[in-house]
Amino acid sequence: MKRVLSGIRANSDLTLGNYLGAIKPWVAAQPVDDGTPQETEYFFFVPNLHSLMGRLDPAALRANTLSNVAWYVAAGLDPDRVTMYVQSQVPAHSELAWIFNNYVTMGELNRQTQYKDKVRKGGAEGQLVAMFTYPTLMAADILLYDADEVPVGEDQRQHVELARDIAERFNNLYGPTFKLPKATLPEAGARIMNLQDPETKMSKSDDDASGNIMLTDDSETIRRKIKRAVTDSGSEVKAGKDKPALTNLLEIFSAIKGRAVSEIEAEYKGANYGKFKDDLAEAVVEHIEPIQKRHAELMSDERRLMAILEDGRQQASAIASEKLTQVKQILGIL
Repeated sequence: MKRVLSGIRANSDLTLGNYLGAIKPWVAAQPVDDGTPQETEYFFFVPNLHSLMGRLDPAALRANTLSNVAWYVAAGLDPDRVTMYVQSQVPAHSELAWIFNNYVTMGELNRQTQYKDKVRKGGAEGQLVAMFTYPTLMAADILLYDADEVPVGEDQRQHVELARDIAERFNNLYGPTFKLPKATLPEAGARIMNLQDPETKMSKSDDDASGNIMLTDDSETIRRKIKRAVTDSGSEVKAGKDKPALTNLLEIFSAIKGRAVSEIEAEYKGANYGKFKDDLAEAVVEHIEPIQKRHAELMSDERRLMAILEDGRQQASAIASEKLTQVKQILGIL
């Protein structure tokens, strides 16, 4: 059976980009409960240990972790059809990450783009060891579950490739142990960009809130941010390499409505940017409001969220513990 695994860190509120690029495609991919045999298993988790790098306030980390789970469910993920869990509740993640530190080199970690960016901006001396070894923990997240596919953003593809390299190295030394995972990119909404800087990805870690639509933004804030989004020269509502801002807005519209960009271009042929942005704002609000309402209901019922996570923890732990036991036996670890 094929296995798909992915997650979103709990370092802050989620953005519209997180929803369109990750959660919405997850919901569309989950198995239909029609009684037919399931061909693919889905694992969606909250990698909260990765969030420790941000030195978050403990109460904020806890709240963000539960909020992520609430967004997953509010958007339509069904705990009865997919496995949802929190990374820290499955200790095998941390233990396997330490083991993997012995099967990856300093050079490989030095070449990871996110670490290189941090070093370029702030130097190497002050960087946390966790930032350096982040990809090793991510490899454990993936390989513990024999994931076949890992839906990620383009910025995480390199980490999945490193996980594949670690798995291949281990398999060559000790025999078949891990599946070799493949990074997959969602088609629609895979990379939603900042509304004020279409060259930059919409990011929940970005301090400039004006260009990011947060899932917690109220309807008027969403409308205002979209109406104030930068546009390109000219007046034609059309995507293209010379129109990064319009391309981004069109891709948001496409992902929200489930329609091809070309269809939307045809609909707004001859229309001005103002009309297009007004309609886009209303489409986003109409789509997000019911999800926000369900999210609020779930956040007021922590017992329900913890019950979902306990079920997921049991399912994930059974698989992770079996894999970790296999690895320890191979290596002679008592």
